Amino acid sequence: MPVEPPSTELVRSGELLEAIRKQYKLAWLGVHGHPHWVRVRQNGARLAAMTGADPVVVELFALLHDSRRTNDDLDPWHGVRAASFAEELNGGCFSLSAPQLELLKHACALHTQGLVLADPTVQVCWDADRLDLGRIGMRPDLELLCTDAAKNPKILEWAWRRSRQ
Repeated sequence: MPVEPPSTELVRSGELLEAIRKQYKLAWLGVHGHPHWVRVRQNGARLAAMTGADPVVVELFALLHDSRRTNDDLDPWHGVRAASFAEELNGGCFSLSAPQLELLKHACALHTQGLVLADPTVQVCWDADRLDLGRIGMRPDLELLCTDAAKNPKILEWAWRRSRQ
C-alpha cells in the first residue's frame, strides 16, 4: 500500500520511510504497521486543520509513533523508543525546531498512557491514533479523546468506517 510522501518541505519523505522500514521489526502491513500509520496521518491532518495543531509534528507522529514496536501485543516502551528514534532522525530525514521536536517526542513517548491533558498538538496526535482503534474492533472511548474535533460525531463515524476497511 503506497503512502503519499509527507506534505512538508521539512521532511525528506523517501529517506524517512526508508529509515523506518530498515529498522521496523513487525509486519509492514500488520495491525501496527504502514496502513495504520497512513490512517493516523489522515486522521491527524483532518484534526490539525480543525484545531490549529502543528501539521508537521502531527504528520511525523503518524509515521513514527509505532515504528519501534517489538511485538503487536504488550510493548510498554515502544513509544519511548519511538521518541528516541525521532530525535536521532531530526536534522537528517526531517528538520524540526527544538520546541517541535519536544512535542513530537512527548506525543510518541506517552501515546499509549491514556492521557488527555497536553499541548493541543500532542492532543491531536493522540486523538489521530485513538481514532484508528476500529482496526482491532474497538470504538474510541470519548473519555480518552482529547479534542472536541475528535469527538465530533461526523469525524468519529468517518474514522470508524476507514479503520474497519
